[in-house]
Amino acid sequence: MTRPARATAEVPGTELTRLRARLAEADETLRAIRNGEVDAVLSSGRQGSRVFSLQGAQVGAMWRMLCARGTDLRIEFANVSAGESVGGADWQAWYAFSATGRQVHNVIHAAFRFADGLIVEHIDTFDFWRWSRQALGMAGVLLGWTPWLHGKVRRDAARALERFMASSR
Repeated sequence: MTRPARATAEVPGTELTRLRARLAEADETLRAIRNGEVDAVLSSGRQGSRVFSLQGAQVGAMWRMLCARGTDLRIEFANVSAGESVGGADWQAWYAFSATGRQVHNVIHAAFRFADGLIVEHIDTFDFWRWSRQALGMAGVLLGWTPWLHGKVRRDAARALERFMASSR
């Protein structure tokens, strides 16, 4: 019996080494986040101390805030990938939402963009209505699909982050 031919891509040794290093870095970053080692995901770049995210130090502060508030926070990740300029991961978080005490299981996909050896953009996507039903109960069921609730949650999170950052100085 003959085996079907397999398509293979030739990847130069240095390129393969660089891709493996990026994958290991993404894997280590997600492991650090999962274990609450927020400072482990900070790095220095041309623009100063920044987190591997779109909003730099604000996102690092957000992770610190979530880890400080979420004593029951549990994070798992899978499907980590990293190419030359983009990567991604699937992750899940389990925690009690601080505003209501309700249990949440959020399923998230993270997309990364790399430049100069750093993650320069990090975009998380998840089902907001699913999250709002868990976190907010009936209010989430009735209003979780509305732009109004999306905006309210965004504004409330921004205010909480501002207060947390001010108290951390």
